[in-house]
Amino acid sequence: MAAVRERSAPSTGGSVPTQNREFTWTDRDFDRVRELIYQRAGIDLQAGKHAMVYSRLSRRLRETGHSSFAEYLTWLERTDGPEWQEFVNALTTNLTSFFREQHHFEILADLLRQRPAGPWNMWCNAASTGEEPYSIVMTAAEALGNGGKFKLSASDIDSKVLATAANGVYRADAIKGLSQAQLQRFCLRGKNGNAGLVRMRPELRSAIDFLSVNLIRDDWPFKDPFDVVFCRNVMIYFDGPTQRSVLERIHRVMKPGAMLFVGHAENFSDSRDLFTLRGKTVYERR
Repeated sequence: MAAVRERSAPSTGGSVPTQNREFTWTDRDFDRVRELIYQRAGIDLQAGKHAMVYSRLSRRLRETGHSSFAEYLTWLERTDGPEWQEFVNALTTNLTSFFREQHHFEILADLLRQRPAGPWNMWCNAASTGEEPYSIVMTAAEALGNGGKFKLSASDIDSKVLATAANGVYRADAIKGLSQAQLQRFCLRGKNGNAGLVRMRPELRSAIDFLSVNLIRDDWPFKDPFDVVFCRNVMIYFDGPTQRSVLERIHRVMKPGAMLFVGHAENFSDSRDLFTLRGKTVYERR
């Protein structure tokens, strides 16, 4: 489990201004949400997120029929049912696009070409709605050619975005990062009632195993170590102890010399015993 975090100064316990709000929303409610999402997902929710949390969780109050945040959170703490997944889904942030941070895919392609026959075992542990894992397998297919063997595990803690990823259907305006050659090779354009939509080809989707993984738990399902791991823009949501714990787990499921791709705002210089910087936000497993 995640380490216990150092808390910021306690809130006053008074109510945040509730004008034009459907539900009363207090500092105490926010503190309880912070503790619960930290315990469940390791997310270190910052103090300035009051409005975001209210907006997202208000929908859960309506869906579950609760009249106050205090009532909803007490009910949540007393159950172990599916609402926990809805709670996590509501508070996770999913911002992604095809071939985001293009330099990573150029580095990946160069790496894959060093062993064109494969096999390559890769993991994208923040799959979100699928743009990143599909970008990875497109890169692998192009770099390795028809004879190259590779597979990708794509995971996320948010069950709803993972279902979208597995479905592999996107609006045409969401695939601007793809070249014309990639569109022709990897995508199917919708017709008639599906006009304006694009579906990833079945052979591309079949290269990906979509699965739910909570990074702060010890129940990761992987059996074979990875050659490549994409963990981009994930650690920014964790505090220092949780980052270290997750990095140690990632280190354990990677092969020696395997490559770790991280987000542009993430720096693991404090974990030099685990990873060595090899490029722009690319690390090698020690």
